[in-house]
Amino acid sequence: MATWQIRSWLSSTIRRVASCSVSTQAVLPKNASAAFSLIRSQPSQYIVASLAGRKYLLAPRDLLTVPHLKDVRVGDVLALQDIHEVGSRDYTLRGDPVISSSRVRVEATVVEHTKGKMEVVFKKKRRKGYQKTIKNKHPYTRLRIGSIQFSEPSHS
Repeated sequence: MATWQIRSWLSSTIRRVASCSVSTQAVLPKNASAAFSLIRSQPSQYIVASLAGRKYLLAPRDLLTVPHLKDVRVGDVLALQDIHEVGSRDYTLRGDPVISSSRVRVEATVVEHTKGKMEVVFKKKRRKGYQKTIKNKHPYTRLRIGSIQFSEPSHS
């Protein structure tokens, strides 16, 4: 195809997509409570939470592998504190920087403590007879994410 044909096709496609997107009506919530109720009404939700210094995109019943968490045992239930975003397929609510734990509550259960695959590091200095093999398995903790629970703020 010639360049002008590609430009023509591309502009007509963009116009078609733009006209489709303009014709759809989006429901915008008036406040955070309305946004939470819209997200709660959706069939599936997700969260973006910080755990062990990293952000993870999580959904209920996910199995999450994180670097080893000390002072937790198998079966312990952890409450995720730093929730940055809550959403569903159609709606998203972001915190600034986090959403209050009184509004959204997510628990994770420790399933197991495990180790990763064997990592082998081989060091050598030529012509010196120096050879060294270092083997290591990084420890991990596996967590099962529970359901996402929304609570209404108390107006006292």
